[in-house]
Amino acid sequence: MITCISPIDGSVYAERPALGATDAQMAVSRAKAAQSAWAARPLDERIALVQAGVAKVGEMNDEIVPELAHQMGRPIRYGGEFGGFNERASYMAEIAQDALADIVIEDGDAFRRVIKRVPHGVVLVVAPWNYPYMTAINTVAPALIAGNAVMLKHASQTPLVGERMAAAFHAAGVPTDVFQNVFLDHQTTSDLIATKSFGFVNFTGSVSGGQAIERAAAGTFTGIGLELGGKDPGYVCDDADIDAAVDTLIDGAMFNSGQCCCGIERIYVAEQHFDAFVEKAVAIVNGYKLGNPLNPETTLGPMAHKRFAAEVRAQTAEAVADGATAHIATFAEDDGGAYLTPQILTNVTHDMRVMREESFGPVVGIMSVKDDAEAIRLMNDSQFGLTASVWTKNAARAEAIADQIETGTVFMNRADYLDPGLCWTGCKDTGRGGGLSIIGYHNLTRPKSYHLKKA
Repeated sequence: MITCISPIDGSVYAERPALGATDAQMAVSRAKAAQSAWAARPLDERIALVQAGVAKVGEMNDEIVPELAHQMGRPIRYGGEFGGFNERASYMAEIAQDALADIVIEDGDAFRRVIKRVPHGVVLVVAPWNYPYMTAINTVAPALIAGNAVMLKHASQTPLVGERMAAAFHAAGVPTDVFQNVFLDHQTTSDLIATKSFGFVNFTGSVSGGQAIERAAAGTFTGIGLELGGKDPGYVCDDADIDAAVDTLIDGAMFNSGQCCCGIERIYVAEQHFDAFVEKAVAIVNGYKLGNPLNPETTLGPMAHKRFAAEVRAQTAEAVADGATAHIATFAEDDGGAYLTPQILTNVTHDMRVMREESFGPVVGIMSVKDDAEAIRLMNDSQFGLTASVWTKNAARAEAIADQIETGTVFMNRADYLDPGLCWTGCKDTGRGGGLSIIGYHNLTRPKSYHLKKA
């Protein structure tokens, strides 16, 4: 049984039975049987059907927003995820013709030589709970547009999301076997991968989860895309706009209760701005309203599960015991469970877990640095590499710093954003592969060469 425990009050919000091995394999067989006819449809038709499915999700938004609050705790005041969901799907639809176009080497009287991009077949999308619609659509939309069948397995914390997406896409005309929402336990998922059920698997989640996917796929030659952990840094240079930097970086650290793939988890500030930055950051965080996410006044909801909050509390307590300074007094609404006081720490070092291991919660450590070289060294002192945020008025300086940071994306004067025109990727323990952009289409298809001698 797949069970969602609501972080609002600890009650069971939704339960769904997981598919047994036989039923799961039957679902794969139906997807494989339906995929070739789907791929044979004109590209324009597939694009239109996917766009219609996206629009149907938008029509459900009034119901989706409170569902998300119940499932993973995001306050209703933020209106759900449809803006980013639609932006990403629309961009991938817009570039599909060019991204999937044949590469014609020669087309003359004697030869036609061309490289086509063909679908993998069935794509398994294993999506996380923190941004369950946006992370899923990153792969679902381009995979379907490229001619793949898709099976979507969502995290147990957000079981209603896949049901909503499947209902919307089916209502728009995408065949039921071409896009299936499935409830699977970990073992069944691994068994399906190990028996070559899929042409490609895209997983967003923990490092341990990514390792399990790799182990299951070992020897199958199944394509894999992995977006795993992060410990994303921000660096505030000596010429930065401090007010803009603190507003954006602290929002990037605390929004969604810090449960963002590319959330800011550590900040390095030029020493002359350190005190002012910390003072402004503390004022912002003290202004948050922690509470029930169904209350429109709430700006910070509970973490998605009390065990996630327990890890953040443990990292924070260890840091304080080792000499860190906590700047935020415990909020009255902090219940010792999922409702957690956001925290800013100074006097931190990279010997502390809070500056090295993924926190995935509303805590951020801030350190003073003397120059770019020290900031680069500290930013790279991590097992992860998803995004980094550099704050300066000098674009050339930002790019020179970016060239030296071991990460998938570098932002200048912004943070915590996914640009669908750029490849979403990471390095080190953050994983491998790339989503969205033209590269996303390349990963969801394989090249096929045609060498046709006409005479």
